[in-house]
Amino acid sequence: MTTHPHAEATYRVFAYDDNSFAVEVSIPDTHPTTVRPFASESAAEEWIADHRRRVETQQTTGRWHRRSGTSR
Repeated sequence: MTTHPHAEATYRVFAYDDNSFAVEVSIPDTHPTTVRPFASESAAEEWIADHRRRVETQQTTGRWHRRSGTSR
């Protein structure tokens, strides 16, 4: 089975000066990306947990593969 590209992602929650929060997602061999805004640190943590669940589900079912020439 092929590994989902986000299976080895690491996550970091950080705050902005405007009191919003963001999640930095780092995937090996790629540039980190930032997902925002979140109204609270707990909302950002919930997003991380949900993202990890989706990655696990997609890896288990193999549904993350895209056929060439298709877009979502």
